[in-house]
Amino acid sequence: MPTKKKPGRKRTATLYPKKKPAERITVENVNVPGYTTRLDATMYQAMRAALLKVLPSKEPGLTQDEMRRAVLPHLPKSLFPGGAKAAWWAKAVQLDLEAKGVIAREATKPLRWNRRPSG
Repeated sequence: MPTKKKPGRKRTATLYPKKKPAERITVENVNVPGYTTRLDATMYQAMRAALLKVLPSKEPGLTQDEMRRAVLPHLPKSLFPGGAKAAWWAKAVQLDLEAKGVIAREATKPLRWNRRPSG
């Protein structure tokens, strides 16, 4: 004799709403020419604005550690609560901006970066 299925709760879209996919931006890596990856555009743009704000336009530039500390006050707290993941994003954006020629790496030890003159 066949058994009857118990009526179960049906899962619907209202119970599990789909997240809207984040907009992505393609970034480059100066250390690996030709390699690109896609990152969250909102996070990228926030870090890009902060980096360009703190980087000097002339030598001496900022070291990696100085950049990481300097951007913190310029980042939206909603995207980087307590500075979370700011160091990773600073490096990712720095590599991309360097690959695109927006910022320049100085031949110093420790390494330093500054903004390239626009034009």
